[in-house]
Parts: sequence; C-alpha cells; structure tokens
Amino acid sequence: RMAQRPSVSVVLEDGRRVVLRPSKILCLLRTYAEHAKELGNAVPGKPAFFLKPPSALEPDGGQVVVPRGVRELHHEVELAVVIGKPGKDIPESEALEHVAMWLVCLDMTARDVQDAAKAKRLPWAEAKGYDSFAPVGSRARAAPWDYHGRSVWLSVNGQQRQHGNTDLMLFSIERIISELSRCMTLESGDMILTGTPAGVGPVRAGDVITAGIEGIGEVSVAVVAGPSSKL
Repeated sequence: RMAQRPSVSVVLEDGRRVVLRPSKILCLLRTYAEHAKELGNAVPGKPAFFLKPPSALEPDGGQVVVPRGVRELHHEVELAVVIGKPGKDIPESEALEHVAMWLVCLDMTARDVQDAAKAKRLPWAEAKGYDSFAPVGSRARAAPWDYHGRSVWLSVNGQQRQHGNTDLMLFSIERIISELSRCMTLESGDMILTGTPAGVGPVRAGDVITAGIEGIGEVSVAVVAGPSSKL
C-alpha cells in the first residue's frame, strides 16, 4: 500500500478545514525588484521558478529544522496560491478561475548552499528542498479573493524584517499561473509561492519567525537545530 503524499491542513474563513496534498510546490523567484537587487540578481523578463518537494511542508506552529552543515539559513515570506481546477496552457484571462484558495507561506533557504551551487553553475534544489523548509499558515482565504494591494510582512523575535505589498510584484498572478501552465500541467492541490519582498535575512536556532499577509492571516514557526547543526 503506497503512502499518501505529505500534507498540511488549513482552515477557511467559514470554518471549513481542508487538507492540502500538493503534487508539487512551484516557487517564483525575483518577482519583487528590490529583493532581486538586495541579492545582486538580475530581474527576469518573464516569471522564473523552481520546485520544492511536498516533503518540505511544515504546519503552522511547527519547527524549521536547521540541516546539518548549513551555516546560513534565510527567511522569505510569500503569498501562495492553491490550484483548484487543473489546467494546461491556461490563458491569463482564465487563470484565477483555477485558484481554490490563498495562503501565507515561508520559503526557507539555505543561502550558503545556494550560493555555493550558483558559483559552480549547479542547480540549487538542495538549498530550498530540506524537510520543514515550506511552512504554511493555518488560515486560508477561499477564492475568489482580490490579491491586489495586500501588505506582506515578516518578523523575527518580534522585530520586523520584511514589509512589502503585492502591488510591488513585477508579474501578475494571472501571468504567473499562465506561464507555469505552459510548462507543466497544474493539478488540483498544487501550490504556487509567488515570490518574496525585500528584507530577507538570516535566522538561527532559538529564533521565532512570524509572518502574515493582510486579509489571510499569519504563520509562526520556531527555528531549531538539527542533529549536529552548529547554527
């Protein structure tokens, strides 16, 4: 008997509880110009993305585990989309019809691992794919929902680190969904993390990360040391 995919549960505004079991987690990069600038990266001409495995999911109130050997772990807060109606080659004009709900998520990143891979021109899936590297808020907003003009923020130990607004995104959610669906079929339950605003930075064991998006809710996780971790 095959094991089920990893899952997290969320509660909609009407009190309904939904279990999410994405087949894939697609993550946009450099969708906020100031974030690209702070890391010295060029802004892409069209939506660019990478994948996180579903095994990276972590529930609200859980723990982000610092992997062995990682010396620099960064936080990134993101607005996430959950696909409801599957689709391929979705027109921008129909993209939001495929959205089931909206979430607040974290895209945890082993920055030193990522930088080392980039320097060697190698893929950096490892830097993004560790277990617990995709915490998900416990509250969700059912579609339809207007994502425009929403405040996006993150604090560490009560000190604000990131603060942005969805209106600063370089690409619309409609274009993101359309572009991704040109590459691969978007299946029901799939999650799309739409990028992070400026202000990303390091965390270490003992820190508490709290992040939120206006109109959705918050996610909070503790950072803990993994086996043999020195961070």
